[in-house]
Amino acid sequence: MNKSVALALTLVVGVLIGLFVGPLIAQTAGWQSGMKQSSGHDHADAPRKVSYWYDPMKPEVHFPQAGKSPFMDMELVPRYADEDTAAGAPGLGLTPVFTQNLGVKTARVEKGMLARTIEVSGSVAFDEHAIALLQARTGGIVERAWPLAVGDQVRAGQPLADIRVPEWFAAQREYLVLRDMPGLGAAARSRLLQLGMSAEEIATVEKRAQPHAIVTLRAPRAGMLAEFDLHQGMTISAGQSVARINGLDSVWVEAQTPEIEAARLALGDKVEVRFHAFPNQIHTGHISALLPELNREARTVRVRIHLPNPEGRLRPGMFAQVRVEEAGADKERLLVPADAIIATGKRQVVIIATENGRFVPTEVKAGIEADNRTEILEGVKEGEHIVVSGQFMIDSEASLRGVLARMASDVPPADVSEPRLYTGTGTVKSVAATEIVLAHGAIPELGWPAMTMAFALSPGQDAVRPVAGQRVRFHFRESDAGSVIQQLEILPE
Repeated sequence: MNKSVALALTLVVGVLIGLFVGPLIAQTAGWQSGMKQSSGHDHADAPRKVSYWYDPMKPEVHFPQAGKSPFMDMELVPRYADEDTAAGAPGLGLTPVFTQNLGVKTARVEKGMLARTIEVSGSVAFDEHAIALLQARTGGIVERAWPLAVGDQVRAGQPLADIRVPEWFAAQREYLVLRDMPGLGAAARSRLLQLGMSAEEIATVEKRAQPHAIVTLRAPRAGMLAEFDLHQGMTISAGQSVARINGLDSVWVEAQTPEIEAARLALGDKVEVRFHAFPNQIHTGHISALLPELNREARTVRVRIHLPNPEGRLRPGMFAQVRVEEAGADKERLLVPADAIIATGKRQVVIIATENGRFVPTEVKAGIEADNRTEILEGVKEGEHIVVSGQFMIDSEASLRGVLARMASDVPPADVSEPRLYTGTGTVKSVAATEIVLAHGAIPELGWPAMTMAFALSPGQDAVRPVAGQRVRFHFRESDAGSVIQQLEILPE
């Protein structure tokens, strides 16, 4: 009985092992077979084709085979043919995955209006072109002064004071006696005019037929009394200033503009002004003067704006916010987002996204900038798409692959003279027939730091042959073939 049970258990275990272990073995065998097939397929694939080798520091120079860079102490990097799916096409070819990882976004080049504005603070002042100065035409005594004071507003023709002029009394009596006599009447009238009487006042004397030695001083214009020096009983002399009236029909707004912004302003530019007292109202005017003197401490230029003030609500001393719109705002311009421009210090570049999925770094000439948009004067056309996000990574990749250098090489050089000769000092590391490796100091003219690199030797450089460890002064030129030493001098120990 025990033997029968043991035999049955052995059979059950054997069946279970067959059910579970068998498929696992088959799967493992199939996986191993697939690996062998895949490995065999990989070995059957042709190796990647290398188009050329290059030095990442000088990607525009290509080499037919691998080796050490003649420019720097580093190995050349291969450039594979399958890295650029559109060989020979301009620009840079990137895979969709690479583009997506960069977060590349584009925008369309469009035409539109661009108004560059300047916003500064200012304050209201009197229009000094609208000032009236009242002076006594002749000496006299103030018989009566109207109850006025500095700061009061007056209307045009409003009486200010009555002045008694004793000198007029005798002259008027003489004129009334002689006015009908030929010659003498004209002389008497001329004397009245010389004493300061107006033609209207002489006519009044003729009409009354009796002397009238009191003259009423009246406001020559409407405005505010800035000065008033007339009091009953006081004596005044001819030519004495007795009142000054500032007109209020128009005012000035004077704004302090930074000197860098003032250069963009011109007389007549349209101006919008808001006042703290009237925040919901916009007053329009124009620049009437750009004062020539610069505030040396604040580095600002005083800008004078003329504003009409028909209701008299604008009062000198009010604070204002001035917004100047630069002339030419109605001109249609070619515009791109300001973020799309890569400024290198020497040039400005945008990345154009072509219809075939390539990215072409393009040098542009930028104009004015406002509202996060920039005017493009040269370099792009309306309708083209440019990169506005991820462009710096694309520009870096283009520089690494030498796209910008190839673009620059397409333009014929303006100066075909012999390349500039540079000078440096260094220690010889090794010397070969056509090249020398130097540990040299910095070359400021080229922006090179101190480093160890190989230089090509010019064919005529045979007179001096240093050995490793010697200090030398070398003169070299930069060319398409690299850095070529023209002359060597061994320095004393």
